[in-house]
Amino acid sequence: MQLTLLDRIDRVAEDVVALTLRGATGPLAPWEPGAHIDLALPNWLTRQYSLCGDPADRGHYRVAVRHERLSRGGSDYIHRYLRPGRTLEVSLPRNNFPLVPAPDYLFLAGGIGITAILPMLRAAVDEGASGAMVYTGRTYATMPFAGDLRDAYGERVTIVATERDRRPDLAALGAGLGPETVVYCCGPASLLTASEAVFPAERLHTERFRPTPRTFAPNTAFDVVCARSERTVRIPADESLLAALTHAGLPVPAGCREGVCGSCELTVLEGEPEHRDDIGAAPGRMYACVSRSLSPRLVIDL
Repeated sequence: MQLTLLDRIDRVAEDVVALTLRGATGPLAPWEPGAHIDLALPNWLTRQYSLCGDPADRGHYRVAVRHERLSRGGSDYIHRYLRPGRTLEVSLPRNNFPLVPAPDYLFLAGGIGITAILPMLRAAVDEGASGAMVYTGRTYATMPFAGDLRDAYGERVTIVATERDRRPDLAALGAGLGPETVVYCCGPASLLTASEAVFPAERLHTERFRPTPRTFAPNTAFDVVCARSERTVRIPADESLLAALTHAGLPVPAGCREGVCGSCELTVLEGEPEHRDDIGAAPGRMYACVSRSLSPRLVIDL
């Protein structure tokens, strides 16, 4: 974890504030577009937010937070109670949504999804790549950074306020996609689902804030051998791997607990994990909050 001071809270749209965090003891860890951090709040909750500032600024992190109507306690606390001057712990940046090199990009952002996409557009332009953005939201007033984007990038950015304008024609965008264009999309599930139906899977990169509803086989119990700790833990059918390890005195860092942030990643040494995350675990890795085992025994590096 890194120690930061909350320098500023700025209202950047209707029900959206931006937090500027300054390193309390020196430069902050580097990051690249698409990265996010875990923010440990004073009300004992930890939440994940995409970094939307400038990666070249090692002294500050910037995140934006929408006040959710059905807040689970994170955004509500930030909007109602958090004040500048507070000391806050944040994780090292993690990036499950990296910007791959390409000569041409199409960026699609919906609502607060702009936070992940904003640094990508900046990086693409700085690298001399061609790039365009379509940014959608209910109204202009609800769309953070819309004015900044229009001022900085002009015709590269198309802003669509859906209460006034028609929704963007993704089929037309897909039909006009260049042969080397890579598409990045972040926003509500409806935008992601529509994008997946239009754009070639091999050129589409998405990030979700909530897990995709899916059905899995019924849970079964399995054993986990913790190689470094020389402990074997029984994982009951009605308990997650993350919870069972915690109860056994072998806690694993965790953030979202929904398989979308990657903070509870484990290295698998033997056995076959059943991946239930939305990130796409690399070979030999799994996420303890949602994933289980297809083999009766897993050996992990813990």
